[in-house]
This record gives sequence, structure tokens and C-alpha cells, in this order.
Amino acid sequence: MTDDFQPLVMIVEDEPDIASVLVAYFERDGFRTVAARDGETALAQLDMLRPDIVILDVKLPKKDGIEILKEINQRGTTPVIMATALGEDLDKLLALRLGADDYVVKPFNPMEIVARARAVLRRSQGKSETKLQAGLVEIDQDSHSAFVVQGENRRSLDLTLTEFRLLAHMVRAPRRVFSRSDLLDACLADSDAVERTIDSHVSHLRKKLAAMGAEDHICSVRGVGYRLLPQ
Repeated sequence: MTDDFQPLVMIVEDEPDIASVLVAYFERDGFRTVAARDGETALAQLDMLRPDIVILDVKLPKKDGIEILKEINQRGTTPVIMATALGEDLDKLLALRLGADDYVVKPFNPMEIVARARAVLRRSQGKSETKLQAGLVEIDQDSHSAFVVQGENRRSLDLTLTEFRLLAHMVRAPRRVFSRSDLLDACLADSDAVERTIDSHVSHLRKKLAAMGAEDHICSVRGVGYRLLPQ
């Protein structure tokens, strides 16, 4: 994990006190958070927000955690840590067999959950490919390069460091809507820039993409921010 990347953790927990404690500990450790109290809400947020990791209780209203785990694994490779009051080995083995990356039993230490989440993210990043692609845009993280690829034609984008960070961050989660605050925190965390600075950087980035034939890849979401919408 790079220092400027703040992972988004989704906490799926129907007990408000436990959810609040987990949110507080994760945010203190530099994570961004979103919480859901039932399975249906969790699935809707999963599609919209594309979290980097999910902390998932087993016993939930509407859809239980095992159902959610199955859905998550069918939709992609989002890491999942199961958190439940059930301590039976059978439940643990079932969750792991269905694709959970880790498993903790209540009552748990919130600091341990955060540490485990960090460890799971490091493992998942180590497994991830260095090349990312969404639509016509390709990112090579090893060489810190970006390209527009159309068939056999592969043209390099001449980007500033901030433009590269913005594009790479959005390519990791195509179709997810990023607020200006999200992009500022993820790509300019060490600067004194204000949110409107993001508009300027995105404007330059969009012009460079359009010049290479990838116009409309980044669209504005009125009142919210921006989204990479590969055609």
C-alpha cells in the first residue's frame, strides 16, 4: 500500500455500537469507511462504492453474511473478513471455504481487526497485477505510465504526477463515483490543496484523454464529483 492510498473499508454490522467502534478505529488508522446494517444495503453499496475490503458479520437482517460473501465472490475479488459471534469451527470452515480471507469471533479487539485488514490488503495487493485497464485506459504501476489503447495502437499519456495518481485511483474502481474530498485525500494527501484544485487537475486530465481519443471516459457527477465511465 502506498502512503497516499487510503483504503475504503465497508463495515457490514447490524449492531450500531459495534459498527461505531469499528468505524472510529479504522478512521483513526487512516481508512475511509462506509457502514451498512443489513445485507441488501451492503450489496447496493458494494456496487456503487467498490470498497477495498469488507468486514462482514454473519447474522444480518434481510440477507445473511454467508449469502453476501457468495455474492461478493461472484462479483469480483474484494477481500472479506468475517466477524461474527458464532465460534463454531463449522461456521469458520464454511466462511473460509466460500472465499473469506480471514475470520474473527466476537468479542474481538478492534485494533486486531484493523491489523488483520491491513495484512489482508497487503496480501491482496501482492497478488494484484501491476497493469490496470478500464475502457481504453491502461495503467502500468511499475513504470508509472499511462496509455490509451485502441486495438494495436497504444499511445502514451504525458501526465503530471497528480494526474497519474488521479487516473490510476479511478481506474482501480471504474464506475465508482469519487467525491472531490475522496480524490484529494487519496491523491494529494500531503499537500495544502483545496477541493476545487481537483477540478483543475481533472480538467487537464480529461483534455489529455480526449486528445488521445478517450473522450468522455471521465464524467462529472453533479453535486458529487467524478467517475471513470469506460465506454
